[in-house]
Amino acid sequence: MPIVPCPLPHSPMPLILLLIQIPAVAILLSRLLKGASRLTPIQPQSATLDILGSVSVVVPTLNEAERISPLLAGLSKQSYELREVIVVDSNSVDGTPELVKTAQEKDPRFRVITDDPLPAGWVGRPWALHSGWMHISPASEWFLGMDADTVPHPGLIAGLVKTAISQGYDLVSLSPQFILKYPGESWLQPALLMTLLYRFDPAGVDTSNSERVMANGQCFLCRRSVLESIGGYTTASSSFCDDVTLARNIAASGFKVGFLDGAKVFKVRMYEGAIETWNEWGRSLDLKDASSPTQTWGDICLLTLVQALPLPIILSFIYLSPSYSPFSLIILGLNVFLLIIRFGMLFAIAPSYDFSQTRGKFLFWLSPFADTLAVLRIILSALQKPKKWRGRNYSDK
Repeated sequence: MPIVPCPLPHSPMPLILLLIQIPAVAILLSRLLKGASRLTPIQPQSATLDILGSVSVVVPTLNEAERISPLLAGLSKQSYELREVIVVDSNSVDGTPELVKTAQEKDPRFRVITDDPLPAGWVGRPWALHSGWMHISPASEWFLGMDADTVPHPGLIAGLVKTAISQGYDLVSLSPQFILKYPGESWLQPALLMTLLYRFDPAGVDTSNSERVMANGQCFLCRRSVLESIGGYTTASSSFCDDVTLARNIAASGFKVGFLDGAKVFKVRMYEGAIETWNEWGRSLDLKDASSPTQTWGDICLLTLVQALPLPIILSFIYLSPSYSPFSLIILGLNVFLLIIRFGMLFAIAPSYDFSQTRGKFLFWLSPFADTLAVLRIILSALQKPKKWRGRNYSDK
């Protein structure tokens, strides 16, 4: 019996989809494969005399009384490399300054200051960090910005500084270990995190292109002299993702910037539940304040093709396709491959999560089913500027 070639589909859309998906998959694989050569995660280390009193920590706060205590306790356990901890409070009304003053009674390295009224053109967080930077000791070699929701392990600062020195970094920030508690966030948060992992090189891989540098302001170490050379946080004054904006500006100025895995030296409890995670974290993950529109929407196109579409495409083939042509099988196979990668990534990121308090831990392993929703959140964030951020209104920005 003669073999009759299967005709191409009448619609050109499947062919178009395949032609744009294949390059997107190649880009994704080129990034993920770099993970094999990344630096190992930061380890806690003991302080040595060569870094004595070399670090000033600055913590911006606004009504953080419910979550700052683990940070204060963790910083008290750091050794003599930590010169001082300056908490810059923006007129909290929940007792945050009082908690810091109580910690100061046991550890004189702590002090609290109140920042000046927010100037025009500034976002609250970079203004508080800039205010703290202007008050650090001139004897400190390093500025370390930390957030109130972080939980530092003993040896964090020593390990971070020694790694920065040994690797020649002028600025280095760390990815944390995330504390998950509730079922909804266990399902949604890993999908949102994956939007970052798919767009940028893995933590521990040095990126030569300043426009692709990643950073995390929750643990953000920079040489004081470098901050002085660029005017502190002034170049990120209006950014809602000031950490990435500042890191990219510093990298563009010729300094060496690193983003490393810090899951073994500090944890973070960012948001309570799926709704808060969606509202608060989701509206900054597009990184539009640190990126050009071309880069932002290019990244969104990539995420759509390799993260948002594979599962819907597979389901549509299962439920809507009465028969499979060789051409359609190629599309199906490619998207099954992408879904396999996505599930495989769960094993790679599992050490970045603390499940000790998690309810519904199994939902973490089902997070690929939230990928389409996660990419939609990035798109929605890219289409609008925040009107409210961490207790401040920016409706006139």
